Amino acid sequence: MNWEPLILTFELALSTTLALLVVSIPLAYWLSKTTSRIKPIMETLVSMPLVLPPTVLGFYFLVAFSPNNAFGEWLNSWLGIQLVFSFGGLVVASMIYSLPFMVQPIQAGLSSLPASLSEAAMVMGKSRLTILFKVLLPNIKKSLLTGIVLAFAHTVGEFGVVLMIGGNIPGRTRVASIAIYDEVEALNYEAANFYSLTLFVLTFGLLLLVYLSNGGYLKRFWR
Repeated sequence: MNWEPLILTFELALSTTLALLVVSIPLAYWLSKTTSRIKPIMETLVSMPLVLPPTVLGFYFLVAFSPNNAFGEWLNSWLGIQLVFSFGGLVVASMIYSLPFMVQPIQAGLSSLPASLSEAAMVMGKSRLTILFKVLLPNIKKSLLTGIVLAFAHTVGEFGVVLMIGGNIPGRTRVASIAIYDEVEALNYEAANFYSLTLFVLTFGLLLLVYLSNGGYLKRFWR
């Protein structure tokens, strides 16, 4: 059995989740605090991957990152970056596609905190950055865990976006979801079942961990 697609899938999910965590925390913090008129527009853009077909996003990523396009040519010529049919392109596309699964739980957690928490820290002379990382984030651990797990699991199950932007290159862009499709087309149901069952068990375990943790069951178990 070829383990390469599964290993590549987990590498993609881990890279995407870590990068999303860096991007989503400041974005979610801004969305939870701002009263700007563009907030509804930003929230709409963040939520778009929830309703758009993955192939739509994949198509526009493919057009934007293509060397035949001005932006793609600039990336290739000036920065030496080629995102089409590359692992880096998969990460960028997966970040945008999984963005709402990370941002929305963190935003909801931050919005649920009382304003007095931040105000008390500001009275003590703490900076906004210190308040975010030392006061607010430690109080929304459940939301952080939910966002991390959902983003990771969602990236593991991607198909349309990764196929459009990455193609089907063994060892580079052929993730497990694409491998399942290939094996079914080849009538190799044993291999397809192996990949499918592995992803099923993994995502089930991750989601179960979130529900057990958020419901307080893990604390009861360890008592």
